[in-house]
Amino acid sequence: MNVPPEAAGPRENRSPDWLLFFGKFLKQGTAIAALTPSSRWLARAVVGGIDFSRARCIVELGAGTGPITSELWRHRLPDCRSLVIERDPDFCTRLRRRFPEAEVVQADACDLESLLAERKIDAVDHIISGLPLPSFPAPLRDKILDVVGRRLTPTGTFRQLTHMPWVYFKLYRHYFDEVAFRFVPMNLPPGGVYICRGSRVHSGE
Repeated sequence: MNVPPEAAGPRENRSPDWLLFFGKFLKQGTAIAALTPSSRWLARAVVGGIDFSRARCIVELGAGTGPITSELWRHRLPDCRSLVIERDPDFCTRLRRRFPEAEVVQADACDLESLLAERKIDAVDHIISGLPLPSFPAPLRDKILDVVGRRLTPTGTFRQLTHMPWVYFKLYRHYFDEVAFRFVPMNLPPGGVYICRGSRVHSGE
């Protein structure tokens, strides 16, 4: 029996990653954090220093087409739970095809608290964010980073991608006791990652 195209569900966008990403950026602007997907050098910098032998849960916010997801899956051990939260349906389709064993959830990161609770995740070792948090309204940014502070383990890290190196150091220092920055010139545009520890939001400071 022939199935009408509309009954078979939406067709996957088969554009190259860079073209799909760039098209999303043109349509959605600051809702998409970058012009192009993260380079492999940036992806490596983001996960660098994670002790995968001890990591039991890693959450990725705003995974896009999955360059950092790919790097995580290269290193994670089988008993490390990986939760990938992405709002865009085209990105989610691509992520699920590429990482069929990953737990990919199409949802808004602003609902992080309920998303973790629904999955009975109490503690997270590392949270990686590709979200354009500086452009978020302050109450939404506070809401996300409050959940981050309460869910991270004592030795956990929050890792935030950026394409504006060093500009938001003070912003993240407002939320965390320790903030380090790794610059990655081999990216388009040059970028880096903030590595944050010790939530000031959670501690009430």
